Amino acid sequence: MEKKFPEGMTPLGDAPFRFACHPGVACFTRCCRKLDLFLYPYDILRLKKRLNIGSEEFLNQYAGVVQGANPFFPSVIMRMAENADHTCPFLDPATGCTVYEDRPSSCRMYPLERAVDRSPSQGRPTEYYFLTNHPYCLGHQETKEWIVRDWLRDQQLVYYNAMDDLWAEMDTIFAGNPWQGEGAAGPRQLLAFMVCYNVDRFRQYVNDHNLLARFTIDKARKRAIATDDEALLKFGFDWLKYILAAKPTLLPKG
Repeated sequence: MEKKFPEGMTPLGDAPFRFACHPGVACFTRCCRKLDLFLYPYDILRLKKRLNIGSEEFLNQYAGVVQGANPFFPSVIMRMAENADHTCPFLDPATGCTVYEDRPSSCRMYPLERAVDRSPSQGRPTEYYFLTNHPYCLGHQETKEWIVRDWLRDQQLVYYNAMDDLWAEMDTIFAGNPWQGEGAAGPRQLLAFMVCYNVDRFRQYVNDHNLLARFTIDKARKRAIATDDEALLKFGFDWLKYILAAKPTLLPKG
């Protein structure tokens, strides 16, 4: 059965597209203003490490919590700077992005949009990429030519996409309202928010509650969880699936 897409949206497949963004493009940094830039858990890991600050400090200083598409779990967005143009807080008007190597996945993906079909009829999840074209963006007039797989490689998006897919699984669980009547900002929802977005506080929680000792986890993974934020985040996702959706993602002891 042929996959149908909204009118005007055609997957690129292997078709080439033209795009480049650099200080020589007249609209350079125009897209870094007045944004509703959603941040995913892996984005925050990369940015807080880049800034050499804790996750809680990052959330307090650079992020805001809003009601997004999920009616049962809040979203996190970048807090724009309090200046006339409401620029991204990491924008330098002359040189551009000051956290470029660790910029969020939404910034990396542009000018593409990604959709993943996880419906059973598709078998394995299938990725589709679409070309966006905002009228103000002159990067589309540049002569540099790409195909999707080269763009993903150049922007180091493959791992970001993999981490964002793990987050999408969590978001789907949250959309099922697993909070057992607690409502917004109840204890379980606050716990889930901590796991997803405040990795430093979650690390303290794991230590305080001796959480790793409750499950059969191989030594290599335990060592990684003890020192690596990404490994801890992945464990946190598995733990939330286990306690909120009764998925067999962890093996309890005894």
